[in-house]
Amino acid sequence: MKNRSSNLLNIVITTVFSLALMTGVFAQSEEHPQFIYVCNQGSASVTVIDASTNEVSATVDLQELGFSANAKPHHAVAESDGSHWYLTLIGENRVLKFNRENELVGQATLEVPGLLAMHPQKDLLYVGRSMSAVNPPQSYGIVVRKDMTVLDEVDLFFTRPHALTTTPDGMWTFVGSLSENQILSENVEDGQKNLITIPGTTHTFVNFAVSPDAETMVATGQMSGQLLVFDITDPLNPKVTGTISVGAQLWHPVFSPDGKFVYFGNKEDNTVSVINMENRTVEATISGDGLAQPHGAALSKDGKYLYISNNNLNGSYNPEGVDDVQDLPGTVTIINTETREIEKIIKVGKYASGIGTNAR
Repeated sequence: MKNRSSNLLNIVITTVFSLALMTGVFAQSEEHPQFIYVCNQGSASVTVIDASTNEVSATVDLQELGFSANAKPHHAVAESDGSHWYLTLIGENRVLKFNRENELVGQATLEVPGLLAMHPQKDLLYVGRSMSAVNPPQSYGIVVRKDMTVLDEVDLFFTRPHALTTTPDGMWTFVGSLSENQILSENVEDGQKNLITIPGTTHTFVNFAVSPDAETMVATGQMSGQLLVFDITDPLNPKVTGTISVGAQLWHPVFSPDGKFVYFGNKEDNTVSVINMENRTVEATISGDGLAQPHGAALSKDGKYLYISNNNLNGSYNPEGVDDVQDLPGTVTIINTETREIEKIIKVGKYASGIGTNAR
């Protein structure tokens, strides 16, 4: 009788636990709300968008925090749980750290910081250099996220470093040059590195993106108008396996969660390209209101929505008929990845540039 009662109790516990998992009782504690961080480079501010509602939840005014009107916030990344997010200020030579409540909690000093990438396991933040700098340092920075100390500035073999990414496991970093067709591949653990030179016309690598399975990397070429596809199964020796001609001035790429598609803006065409990575073709080209010099790209956790930040410095989007294009705001266009239609346009600060999120 005692064994029978024990078995019944085990069945009840198992059933209750299974129901809890199905209804999300325990899963809720592991879910973190997603936010999109939009850098307004011309307004010294950051717009924070709640991805669950696609509404603006906050605007961080950097001047209120003591920075200048010329702070030039450029790029943002965030911890996967949303506990902290990080921001580069070109005009202040700073990398800032904010908490979940958008309070400034730390900062590091680095010359003309540009793009950011995070190590997924270690407490490290990788910092590139700004494209706008005439003669930036030939290095990239490594910052300890916990206390924002600069751990190292890694020397490179080429000028004007810009494109920057890591593999999903954080074992490898890739840094590309704007002025030369060169990419440095480096092992984070042992420092082993290799300089890759790609023959042909100068591409001007804007940024990289690595596929979820870590087997493929893409690079956007600003001057060539091409998307380069690399095989990185041997990360020390990335190999170009194809190029796809797209539009004018390809900017920041992002992979879909399943790795089947790559999205990025074509800044001079005011369009967004959808690349089918299975057959390596341009599957769709999206255009419409709000796409005005597209810059950054981010996806919702489920991959349903694509967020594109737009500089709008040349008046490409002016629904209000403003005479002085300098007064026009930047935009974020929210695109449904299933219908590939623009569902919403959010006006943000001037010169919306880099965009980041806490989704992984």
